[in-house]
Amino acid sequence: MKHSKKVVSLTLITIFLLVITFTISKYIYEKKNLSTKPITKSNFSLDTIITITVYNTEDEKYINKCFEIINKYDNLFSVSKKNSDISKINNNPNQFVRVNPDTIELLKHSIKAAKDTNGLFDPTIGKLTDLWDISDKAKKTDATGNLDDKKNIPPSQKINSLLSHINYENIKIKNNSVKLSDSNSKIDLGGIAKGYIADKLKEYLNTTSLHERAIINLGGNILTINKKKSSEFNIGIQKPFSPNTTIGSLRVSNKSVVTSGIYERFFKCDNKIYHHILSTSNGYPVENNLEGVTIITKKSTTADALSTSVFTMGLHDGKKYIENLKNVEAIFITKDKKIYLTKGVKNFKLTDNTYTLS
Repeated sequence: MKHSKKVVSLTLITIFLLVITFTISKYIYEKKNLSTKPITKSNFSLDTIITITVYNTEDEKYINKCFEIINKYDNLFSVSKKNSDISKINNNPNQFVRVNPDTIELLKHSIKAAKDTNGLFDPTIGKLTDLWDISDKAKKTDATGNLDDKKNIPPSQKINSLLSHINYENIKIKNNSVKLSDSNSKIDLGGIAKGYIADKLKEYLNTTSLHERAIINLGGNILTINKKKSSEFNIGIQKPFSPNTTIGSLRVSNKSVVTSGIYERFFKCDNKIYHHILSTSNGYPVENNLEGVTIITKKSTTADALSTSVFTMGLHDGKKYIENLKNVEAIFITKDKKIYLTKGVKNFKLTDNTYTLS
């Protein structure tokens, strides 16, 4: 009898331990699986849709902190917010204005980019950008992008009157203060700010436990974070004038992928496209055979500024310029549906057979 009771007791204990072991194993498995699922959040900021995805966490505090950082920089760099650092500089020409050290840092990046490209990128293009107001006009077009009113094209006299005031040398920096030495000039960091902010977000995420895998998408300005090569990201390259459609994909690891194209913000008038990439030399939207340029490099600040200036250079000069830089690559899409790659682009896969690799 005692022996039977012992057997029953041992059996019950064994069953109990098996149940506990199964429960713990199931919890650990579910916890592990849950932690590998990405958390994604999107918001509208910097005049675009921003999406941030992080891995290996269940806590949204990291993404929320990212959006706090974005708002901080938007409040510093915006040209439409009257209390931003950039607005204070623009509204007080010919006098030094004390600003945040981050504003100084970005302005220095902008001036360097302007020097390196002989002014094809220029942060003092603001008044010309305001005159064209492409972003606002693009929102008013019909389904085919038409805005058939020639009044939307600025008079050539007004355009020409602004050209001599586009000069990055008008920005003077002394310690933590900045002066714009031409009252007819205006700073606009729209061609580089998103890249700088993406780099700052990466800096923050690298201080957290999420430094192994994350992706930052600031309206097409993409920056990837991944510690292991096996966790590379597959980035789609948009098909011109076809939202949500790609012509190919690019596998990248710890790189920024930034595109500038005539299809991003534009309007049509008399069957001619007027887009947001403006020439600092003649004041009109750049005219060449390109529809888009994608820059691939480690720093998003660099990629952002280069995407605009290299587009302006055109295919031949732009490709040559990139191939003379270290650790920078590019993809060029032309209007005749050809794709050109710089020598170091190895992981591009064409998926649209209406285009050809040249």
